[in-house]
Amino acid sequence: MKLSQSGLETNKIENLSDTFAGQEVLLQTGQLVQYASGIFGFNTVPLRVMRNIEKVIRTVFDKFGFSECLLPTLQPEAIWQESKRWDVYINEGTMLPIRTEKGNFCMAPTAEEAVVMLAKRNIKSYKSLPVTYYQIGEKFRNELRNRGYLMRGKAFQMLDAYSFNRDKKCLEKTYEQMRAAYLEVFKTLGLDVLAVAADSGAIGGAVSEEFMFISPVGEDTIFTDKKTGQAYSIEVLDKPENKSIDRTKLEQTRAVELGHIFQLGKKYSESMNATYANEQGKPTLFEMGCYGIGVSRVLAVIYDNFTTLPLAVAPYLVQIVCTPEKQQFATDLYTHLQQNQIGAILDDREHMTIGAKIQDVKKLKTPYMIILGNKSDQLQIENVATGEKTELTKEKLVAFLKGAKCSS
Repeated sequence: MKLSQSGLETNKIENLSDTFAGQEVLLQTGQLVQYASGIFGFNTVPLRVMRNIEKVIRTVFDKFGFSECLLPTLQPEAIWQESKRWDVYINEGTMLPIRTEKGNFCMAPTAEEAVVMLAKRNIKSYKSLPVTYYQIGEKFRNELRNRGYLMRGKAFQMLDAYSFNRDKKCLEKTYEQMRAAYLEVFKTLGLDVLAVAADSGAIGGAVSEEFMFISPVGEDTIFTDKKTGQAYSIEVLDKPENKSIDRTKLEQTRAVELGHIFQLGKKYSESMNATYANEQGKPTLFEMGCYGIGVSRVLAVIYDNFTTLPLAVAPYLVQIVCTPEKQQFATDLYTHLQQNQIGAILDDREHMTIGAKIQDVKKLKTPYMIILGNKSDQLQIENVATGEKTELTKEKLVAFLKGAKCSS
């Protein structure tokens, strides 16, 4: 990407909070644009970071044999009436309804109803089970308390997945596979998370876990037993069956919820009469699981907690900064990197000083930086997060960057 053609300009960064500083930089530099409370547009770099997060999810989920689908964002009232959740969501104010002369609809806050319709159409026999569908797309909820920009908004990017199983044993096995997939996704993204026993809330189901990223700015409180590693949400600890747990032995900390998995059971298959033919040919209700990752929330956590973008999701590994005298050399180097499939940014804006260009490397959170400001053709590449510098020839630069990417 050439910054002269990107539409991005240097802005003076002012009044950053200690809470969501990374996202505030995105807003002040125009990388993130707020259209209304909880509604945002994405410029090139954060958009591509989000697409790379999605790519990580797809790669892991495909390895586990989950099937990608695409469910409608605009959903008819009828399927929500069938599950008996329309009035609940309307009364809570969560739903964004659309009322027309030809029927009522909603902007999907979640997709249990829609995926049940998909399963009813496609899964007929026990021989096809288990099946896990997943999709990555936008969801809409009329949040009354938008907080932390992308942390909690009215529109947000989400991975949601749903498993259809023969019985509880089959559901438990799929649930554990999904749990393993989640841990692999977050490990690949460089996010150290805890799986926390949680309350299922309005979604329903008997068993659920939240995947929490420890952060002082998190809006959730979790309690961890350092001896066993078991972690709990406050809602779970407050349940009667857990009153015997000694809270004095638990460490309390703040965290951000990045994902949630549920064993739903038959709640939706029963209300929507979703069945398959068992070994005896008799209609049998599916045992369902439900699984979600807040993709745009993961993006927010990365920007708020990392000095540079993790290599696993960084769309551009290196940013080239140069003086006007080195413009042609910088352009040739940029072309060389592109030809070798290395994502690079060339700061070719002629009206900018070297100092301002270096500051923009940090604002874009590019992992590596090359400064071309002298007459030497020897390249010095700097790890922006650590400040470590390495001198390389042009020929060895590609191998260095590919090696860094592979080791991430």
